[in-house]
Amino acid sequence: MAGNPGDGSGNGDSDDESQSGIVTKTRPKTKKPSLYKVLLLNDDYTPMEFVVHVLERFFSKGREEATRIMLHVHQKGVGICGVYTYEVAETKVTQVMDFARQHQHPLQCTMEKE
Repeated sequence: MAGNPGDGSGNGDSDDESQSGIVTKTRPKTKKPSLYKVLLLNDDYTPMEFVVHVLERFFSKGREEATRIMLHVHQKGVGICGVYTYEVAETKVTQVMDFARQHQHPLQCTMEKE
């Protein structure tokens, strides 16, 4: 009696548990990463053409879109350059800030969770 349930149902249960265990373990890992907006802040000193260049170089924007974003930043005080995962957003902020400092501009670039 002890041998039958252990042999028959034990194997069946362990197969069923391993199959359902894989499914439940996989689902939490498919969670999408949080996204972050990279923002440019307006200032009275950074030339507009420099801001357009930054948008083209670091955010792969075309001339027209870069100009539109630059004008939005100029008029509203802040504008979104793009939305990225944390690591990508952090890298872009650092690249823009370093580039602006190298060219002696006070341009500010930040990121915030979307």
